[in-house]
Amino acid sequence: MTDNMMPELTLDAAAEPAVPELTLDGAAAPAQSETEKKAAEPVKIDESMLTDAEKKAVEEFSRKIDINDTNLILNYGAAAQKSVASFSENALSSVRNKDLGEIGETLSSLVVEVKGFGKEEKKGLFGAFQKQKNKLDIMRAQYGKAEASVNRIVAELEKHQVTLMKDIAMFDQMYELNLKYYKELTMYIIAGKKRLEEVRAGELEELRKKAEETGSAEDAQKYNDMVQQCNRFEKKLHDLELTRMVSLQMGPQTRLLQNNDTLMVEKIQSSLVNTIPLWKSQMVLALGMEHGRQATAAQSAVTETTNELLKKNADMLKMGTIATAKEAERSVIDIETLQHTNEQLISTLDEVLNIQREGAEKRKVAEAELGRIEGELKQKLMELRS
Repeated sequence: MTDNMMPELTLDAAAEPAVPELTLDGAAAPAQSETEKKAAEPVKIDESMLTDAEKKAVEEFSRKIDINDTNLILNYGAAAQKSVASFSENALSSVRNKDLGEIGETLSSLVVEVKGFGKEEKKGLFGAFQKQKNKLDIMRAQYGKAEASVNRIVAELEKHQVTLMKDIAMFDQMYELNLKYYKELTMYIIAGKKRLEEVRAGELEELRKKAEETGSAEDAQKYNDMVQQCNRFEKKLHDLELTRMVSLQMGPQTRLLQNNDTLMVEKIQSSLVNTIPLWKSQMVLALGMEHGRQATAAQSAVTETTNELLKKNADMLKMGTIATAKEAERSVIDIETLQHTNEQLISTLDEVLNIQREGAEKRKVAEAELGRIEGELKQKLMELRS
């Protein structure tokens, strides 16, 4: 990593961090076997994650950290945390303001228009005769109307496609920014831990020895103050680790959102280049074949209509009879419903019981831990006063 690509660490919470140039180059991690996947090792945040140039930057930055500065501890890494928070808000806003349902409705309208071509209401035997006479003219009129509707829908789909493609490019930028924030947080954490370890091993240990040697209340207070500062700084580093985990999770989440948009773009593209041309070609074939259908005799139309009515009446009679018989044999409440209700009730009672047991156990552990902490504090205070 060159100097101009190095994330810039700062102790100024209001400063805007420089955006690093990230790269996807590098050896890919080897695929894990099934046995390795079962027992994943915890990730340790240390300098092994950094390049040589980043290690040097962390080393130089850690020397500038003054743990005695309360304001520094309060604002340590705050700029990167704010960047992650802003990033998360932007991602949420992008999802909240996007209505993919509108695209689905447009595609559904296209399907309705395509399926509706050639369908018309049947109005008895006279309608059958009249249909044969004027069907070609009707189909031509329907085609013109459907084509106008399809062209309007196509224009809407093309607008949606452009918007989605812009969003896909935006998600790429958001992903790159998130990688930058993740790297910055990692470097802040490593630099802070490095400095905290040095202070505890050096300055804090010296204050402890001095307090034991002099027995002075002032020296003991200085030691306690430094202990508290170290603890506060350690908590701050823990907060940064939580923010780093949020940034880590935002990576795959961003890709999922981007993938949803990509799938929708592909669906729209398929409709534009496949569905619509196919529909138009089929309409041309349908208009051509109608010339042959016009030679069908009126008696054939009467026979077909009569047969169709008889079939529909028979089908309706069968369906009505079967439905009536089923409803007559059906219980007021299905046994499956009672079984499901009983299972859910038992499951609920088991979960409540487990939660109460876990709560009782946690309270016992917490009570014991509070007692141990209080004992340690009293012992430590006695050591300092002795």
